[in-house]
Amino acid sequence: MIKTLLSALLLSTLLFSCQQQTTNDVTEKPATTAEANVYGSDFTEQNTLSVTQLEDAISDQDSVKATVSGVIVESCQSKGCWMDVKLADNSTMKVTFRDYGFFLPVENLEGKTVVFTGTAKREVISVDDQRHYAEDAGKSAAEIRAINSPKEELRFVADGVKIK
Repeated sequence: MIKTLLSALLLSTLLFSCQQQTTNDVTEKPATTAEANVYGSDFTEQNTLSVTQLEDAISDQDSVKATVSGVIVESCQSKGCWMDVKLADNSTMKVTFRDYGFFLPVENLEGKTVVFTGTAKREVISVDDQRHYAEDAGKSAAEIRAINSPKEELRFVADGVKIK
């Protein structure tokens, strides 16, 4: 019970901070390597898992620390504070960024290959949180209203992201 309440409080805090408007107009430029833009902490791509391998790895655990490769399906269009990565069954995994320590560009990410490192876990996502993410993604009012039940999802909190 306490763990659930703490998880809900943490997620609410993160969602609230995603909605905050920044007063600094300076855009932080990512570090660039020969093949990718790096956001957050730089990392090596050794032992990188596919999304299918990640799903297998977390099937019998609460959480898994991993470096994962996938394809971006959608991203936050208001601030760059999350991205959805395609899973093997064509569903998606929400990837957020540790302590909102960095953000991604808000345009032209769909279809790009991405490698990210951090922690994956399964979570139940409330209706309000799902609607918030739908608003961030620019969904229509009808699509947002159609969200009416909590759902369990694979989630990932990334420490670093490389967009290829």
